[in-house]
Amino acid sequence: MERTFSMIKPEGVQRGLVGTILARLERKGYRIVALKMLRLTPELAARHYAEHQGKPFYQDLINHITSGPVVAMVLEGPGVITGLRQMMGATNPQQALPGTIRGDFALEMSYNVIHGADSPASAQREIALYFTPAELG
Repeated sequence: MERTFSMIKPEGVQRGLVGTILARLERKGYRIVALKMLRLTPELAARHYAEHQGKPFYQDLINHITSGPVVAMVLEGPGVITGLRQMMGATNPQQALPGTIRGDFALEMSYNVIHGADSPASAQREIALYFTPAELG
């Protein structure tokens, strides 16, 4: 069964959208394998966003993701990586279709409410950053 990593970003937690987003994911049929609320350290944020290091927006990403608590999760289901990406909608909320998480809840590209791994390799890397094998059952 395919697994992926997802994270509700600080603005999603702050706005009280955690339950709504989790309910959508469960209604779709994805199983929540692991779930935790945490506040990212700058070091963990740097590892999470390592691929963007050196880009002009890198420090803004770090500042944002460490600005408040996030909810990290591992989801499982058939085609979950692609399916979650479709449910999230376009990265830019102005281009995200109504009915997607970002289309319904996100206001700005920098504050787009949710993150999801974009490939099996990213999913594995991100799951390992946030969860130990014991936490994955």
